[in-house]
Amino acid sequence: MTRLAAPGASRVRGGPLRPSPRPPRGTARRRRNVLLLALVALTVVGGGGGYLVYGSPLLRAERVKVTGNSVLTDDQIVSAAKVPLGGALFSVDTGAVGKRLTAALPRIDHVDVDRSWPHTVKLRIVERTPSAVLKDGTRYTEVDRGGVRFATVDRAPRGVPLVQLTDPQAASVRQFGTKGLLRAAIAVSAELPQSLSGHATAIRVRSYDGITVELSGGREVVWGSSENGARKARTLTALMKAQPDATHYDVSAPTAPAASGS
Repeated sequence: MTRLAAPGASRVRGGPLRPSPRPPRGTARRRRNVLLLALVALTVVGGGGGYLVYGSPLLRAERVKVTGNSVLTDDQIVSAAKVPLGGALFSVDTGAVGKRLTAALPRIDHVDVDRSWPHTVKLRIVERTPSAVLKDGTRYTEVDRGGVRFATVDRAPRGVPLVQLTDPQAASVRQFGTKGLLRAAIAVSAELPQSLSGHATAIRVRSYDGITVELSGGREVVWGSSENGARKARTLTALMKAQPDATHYDVSAPTAPAASGS
């Protein structure tokens, strides 16, 4: 008859069943102590890491570094950014800093705000550049390629065309309004070829489809409406290369351009 071994028992070859040996009482206690020490160590390391990031003077926000600006001063930017200094660098809300800057300084097109460990907040500024200017009494309003009016200055920047309404046709004013005509002229300024950068002195508007660009050297370009601007720019570039001595260019119908004068 076969006997079943009792739990915890083992058979010795050629001998009777014997109970399996139990680990000494001290072994289990040592294991518990090791686990306890490991938990304590993790707690200390985690707390120390939190202190290092949030409470330690080694990682505090202490300075602001500004790059990329050319018109705005560092002081203007730092003042508008209102970066909280003295606290944990990790706690600086970079998104809020960026929003404060673009709200307070319209000349800023966009800004990148980064933490530079261990103590610096970096502000990389991209300023708007004027594509045209509008006369506002005795001052001038700068307008970028997107039509954003971002600054009013005492002097018109050099090389930027002045938008002017010259005896606008009443029908165009009724249909599009003065603001609509000005927006059309600004759209033209944004489409002018790069080769004319600094050479356009004025953009004159008589009607929605009667926009003329004045260039240095007594030259002019009949642009027509603001529609098909990119195509007109390519046509004008080719036309000016073919007729470099002309003084009058007409790209109002880009499929049938014309040049005259010398």
